[in-house]
Amino acid sequence: MSVSLYYSASRATPLTDDETAAVERVVAAHMASFPYDDEEGLHLYDGGAGEPDEIVAGSTKLPLAPAHMLPVLTHVLDSVTELRRALPGARWHVHMDDLDVPWTDTDGYAFPGMRDPDLAKELGDL
Repeated sequence: MSVSLYYSASRATPLTDDETAAVERVVAAHMASFPYDDEEGLHLYDGGAGEPDEIVAGSTKLPLAPAHMLPVLTHVLDSVTELRRALPGARWHVHMDDLDVPWTDTDGYAFPGMRDPDLAKELGDL
């Protein structure tokens, strides 16, 4: 059974050239720093997913290996946080299957305990 992370942003105005460049920079930085060659990372759909006013959309299939799941989730949510901050005025929906991912202005998109080093070590030991 797989679990996926979905992310989308919509607003009445399309992306500006500067915003398109900012999205491309976030994606390039994500790809350059992604920790695993054999896992799926930040994946934006070409042309969005077709929803009205959608400006960005994508998904990531999370790994089944416990040692990889938390680093991939953290890395992708950090990238989606950067995207949200680069696209002012957009309405975002970020969820892991049926569970919405919480947003705070301080931490961005994150689940409680997601950055706990003891949890990461415990999952890495599985």
